[in-house]
Amino acid sequence: MGNISRRALLGSATAVAAVAAVVVSGGGSVAAPRGRTPAARPPERAGGRAPATTPLWREFARTPYTHPQIPYIGGAGRRTGERRFPRLPVVADVREYGAVPDGSADSAPAINRAIAAAGRRGGGTVLVPPGTFRIDDLIRIGHSNVVLRGAGSGRTTLHATKSLTELIGPYGSRYGGNKSSWSWAGGLIWLCPEARFASLTAAITSAAWPFEGWTGNRRDEWHTLTTVAPARQGDRTVTVADTAKLHPGDLVLLRLADDAGHTLLEHMAGGGPGPEAYEWDDKTKLTSYVPYEWPVRITAVRGRRLTLERPLPLDIRPEWDPRLTTHVAPLTGSAVEGLTLEAVLTPQSPHLLDKGYNGVAFQCAYDCWADDVVVRNVDNGFGLVAASATTLRRTRVEGRGSHHPYFCREGAHDNLVEEFTIAERTVPAPAGTQLHGINVEGLSSHNVWSRGVMEMGTFDSHRGLPFANVRTDITVNNDGQHGGDASAGPLFGARFTHWNIRVTNGREGLMKIDGLAPYSASVGISTVRPFGQIDVPDFPGDLHTRLEAYGAPESVRPANLHDAQRALNP
Repeated sequence: MGNISRRALLGSATAVAAVAAVVVSGGGSVAAPRGRTPAARPPERAGGRAPATTPLWREFARTPYTHPQIPYIGGAGRRTGERRFPRLPVVADVREYGAVPDGSADSAPAINRAIAAAGRRGGGTVLVPPGTFRIDDLIRIGHSNVVLRGAGSGRTTLHATKSLTELIGPYGSRYGGNKSSWSWAGGLIWLCPEARFASLTAAITSAAWPFEGWTGNRRDEWHTLTTVAPARQGDRTVTVADTAKLHPGDLVLLRLADDAGHTLLEHMAGGGPGPEAYEWDDKTKLTSYVPYEWPVRITAVRGRRLTLERPLPLDIRPEWDPRLTTHVAPLTGSAVEGLTLEAVLTPQSPHLLDKGYNGVAFQCAYDCWADDVVVRNVDNGFGLVAASATTLRRTRVEGRGSHHPYFCREGAHDNLVEEFTIAERTVPAPAGTQLHGINVEGLSSHNVWSRGVMEMGTFDSHRGLPFANVRTDITVNNDGQHGGDASAGPLFGARFTHWNIRVTNGREGLMKIDGLAPYSASVGISTVRPFGQIDVPDFPGDLHTRLEAYGAPESVRPANLHDAQRALNP
């Protein structure tokens, strides 16, 4: 574990939240200047004294990597939370490849040619100038270090005319039934490694419904680099059997398999009598997500000791056959900036039958980002599918209403979604549709949603035992529903934290989670009451949860848990 100054941890709690979101005309968000507090919040000082920090924060500060209820997420996002995005040199303008900014012709081939040319050159920025560009195909970013940059979300628009069903074909579910996997996968701007995209779409067109993550369509595209000795959650260094194939800067997968007693799943749920009593064997969708795969960069190799970019998300135990492995070639350092993707206006499809008018999807991506991007009239907005260490900043979902405005699934880890908005729908929801909100599922862990405005939707913990995720500093009109098959298992694993959540309609569901989520923390939740969708805990007995500052989100210090942790990032 890295060393953190106790004085720095405790003393900086009153100086965090250097950036905060404020609503501006039109419903967007901008960053408040450093050191200034948005007018909508109470003053940071009262009576000339700095406000007291919350007791739970002070407790967390003593054990930041191993606290039983609050996960360490200070390094979430691109390059462990680095604030500045790189400005790569401009290598192409889409007009030079035939794109026209008046919507009169299909510009998708030209945009894709420009992106491919940038990729062949080793990366760079592809400019999309002001205007409206019609796209009759999806936009693919398959090479690392390629940035597609518009002139700003209010100036550059890509107008998408076709769905993924039309462009690629129907996409069924690997778990059977008549569901459309375009209800939770893919995007009309799709950032995915070139070879992985080719294998995925080949499987879809042949109706061989694939797994979507880091080890291929059948989870068999990997080999062992080394085995790993036992270690503890929060450790930054591990001992391995052999470092011959490992080097600083390498991106590897930590692979943890489960045993017959499902002790890995129990550990993800916090352990103890409740998870031990849970019936795991019949949760076939959940058990298909195992092994757990966690991408991480190696920062140093000394003898048989490796230093990792991030602290371990879980213990490493021999019974889980721990090993570092290879993976499919990743997409790294690529991005979308400064544009609006607007799908042709169509009615929202019935639940789970989406056609794939989807927004921006990151898949098998690491250290990627989106900034100042709006999606409009989409089935599903921004997707993180087996994506890790990716930052979505200043993003917005608006228009006729979406199924999943944000989705985070298939083992997506360490991602950061900040300064985000889900705007109120512009037309009534058709019968048979469903709205979720900010989704997380499928063993996804250590993801953060921060400084958000949700004019509709909910905190959609979608079963599949997601764990150690944080939602902080969010205003929400809690009118959505969570989803998830019973075969996907529990709604929550351990160490979910909801911190400073301002619920405008007083509905409890999935906001105040001390009665639902094991080893969780609900801090500064508005006064709420149960109505609408009401859940019961998946695990019996004591959930070991924490509830603090209930009914008084304005009193919580620090106001933003992620900003506070980032300020302490070792």
